[in-house]
Amino acid sequence: MENIRNQRLSLLQEEKLLQKNKSLLLSAKLAHIGSLEQRCLLLDHQLASQNFKISSIKSQIGFLERKYQNLAQQFRVEVEDLEQMDEERESYYSGNCSEMEEFKNAAERFAVEIRKRVEELRRRRDQLKSVYKDLQNSSIEADNLEVKAAEIRKAELLAMKEKAISDLESNKQLRAELEKQLQSLR
Repeated sequence: MENIRNQRLSLLQEEKLLQKNKSLLLSAKLAHIGSLEQRCLLLDHQLASQNFKISSIKSQIGFLERKYQNLAQQFRVEVEDLEQMDEERESYYSGNCSEMEEFKNAAERFAVEIRKRVEELRRRRDQLKSVYKDLQNSSIEADNLEVKAAEIRKAELLAMKEKAISDLESNKQLRAELEKQLQSLR
């Protein structure tokens, strides 16, 4: 009986030791589970932090996209404005060039006409001089009224000649000035 009792005690001690080992193993597993839970909580926290960063970056991307769209629209509007201004400038330039060309042609025609008039006046002056000399040579006692009329006519013709020359000079100056303006437009 003693043997049985010793065996039972031995079994009880072994079972006690086994329970102790199981308890230690269970404590270790519980500690490991606690550590895993802590790690999961840490990972959840990191995941939440990463999600917040992703959300923040998405928000920044959306803001930058809107800003880009606004800037692109402003750029398109500015380009359209510049193109319109360029078209207006071209239209204005071509209009001014044609006006300047017309004016230049008119000034040249006027200068030619003035030259013709000056030549005509010179020819008439020469005729009057000739008539005047003929009158002096043929009749010293010619009527003073005709001589005075011829002198008056001569004075008038000389005045017309000077005016025509003055007009011609002012037209030359105007033409030179217009040519300068035309050159500056080109």
